[in-house]
Amino acid sequence: MAEAVQMTHTDPLDPSDSGLYPTGRHWQVFDTLRAEDPVHYTAESPFGAFWSVTRFADIKHVDTHHEVFSSEPLIVIGDLPPEMILPQFIAMDQPRHDAQRKGVTGAVAPRTLAKLEPLIRGRVAGILDSLPVGEAFDWVDSVSIELTTQMLATLFDFPFDERRKLTHWSDVATSSPALVGATNMTEEQRMAELMECLEYFNGLWRERQDSDADDFISMMVRSPAFQNMDPMEYLGNLILLIVGGNDTTRNSISGGVYALNKFPEEFDKLRANHALIPNMVSEIIRWQTPLSHMRRLALADTEVGGKQIRAGDKVVMWYISGNRDETVFEHADRLMIDRPNARQHISFGYGIHRCMGNRLGEMQLRILWEEILQRFRHVEVLEEPQRVHSNFVHGYSHMPVKLHAR
Repeated sequence: MAEAVQMTHTDPLDPSDSGLYPTGRHWQVFDTLRAEDPVHYTAESPFGAFWSVTRFADIKHVDTHHEVFSSEPLIVIGDLPPEMILPQFIAMDQPRHDAQRKGVTGAVAPRTLAKLEPLIRGRVAGILDSLPVGEAFDWVDSVSIELTTQMLATLFDFPFDERRKLTHWSDVATSSPALVGATNMTEEQRMAELMECLEYFNGLWRERQDSDADDFISMMVRSPAFQNMDPMEYLGNLILLIVGGNDTTRNSISGGVYALNKFPEEFDKLRANHALIPNMVSEIIRWQTPLSHMRRLALADTEVGGKQIRAGDKVVMWYISGNRDETVFEHADRLMIDRPNARQHISFGYGIHRCMGNRLGEMQLRILWEEILQRFRHVEVLEEPQRVHSNFVHGYSHMPVKLHAR
């Protein structure tokens, strides 16, 4: 992996600095912003000028007023030349957004999830039963990545023995220095790798022309909303579905284990009452906030939190900060698995762009913890995890653990 490219951030309250996140320094920045300047203007940054919206209520306001705050052309903080932008429905406004989203939602609809649950449980059991007990191993690779990648392979009906390609393409897609401050490759290297992804999926598109299956590709082939896409739009929507199906669940799986080690009294509470698992899943997703932000573009002059936003201004909703807003979540920095309003979190967003796969992610986490508690007394984190260098993906790259049998 290449050395980190240095970016200059002159505003001490600029949360776009991806170097803050691996060390946890971002928490102090967000605490200060919420207390002193919750709608904060950064005039100069490597990503240009932007507003940071950091309180829960203001974030919800921006996210639910899509007629004022546009998702086009990108939903991450940075910008790219027009020819390098990959159109995708999360970064589209109505009506195109609604039509394309509807075209693939069936893959994660309730009736589909009911069919998937036994498959997921069997896979979780297989993964957990294959793990060494009493020996150190990497939880991120062996459990978090493996489980989510198996699920992605099912959602795309992707060749199972090549499923790790999906993990790789997800990591490549979110490793853009220009977009999110991640710095392990150049934009040219990134696009070259994504072209390989496009070529592979072009073959799957051709194979699915007469398919009546409920995988993402077959549903896109059948949907009028996805006809006559240019290659970059096809690639953009593929990346959206891969990243959406990967990062949220993957980093919540790791984050949950880490949080329960950080707050061992909560692990004790869980062992004593397995019925807390569904609520705990919501609390883990709140506490972790797997995707730190989403960006919008103001279409008209407006006001947020007493600040005047001008048409054309870039507005960044920091979900990671809103989920730690003490006016909404008491003792917000703590994991509390019986928190009464855990489901109120904003990790999935609000409004028309709310994550369409949220129920699938929750189901995977619920099943995982049900199966963990049947097998193990403790999942012990052996040292501080290595975290992702990004202002967008709030996650883990390595976390050594040791399992203790019941």
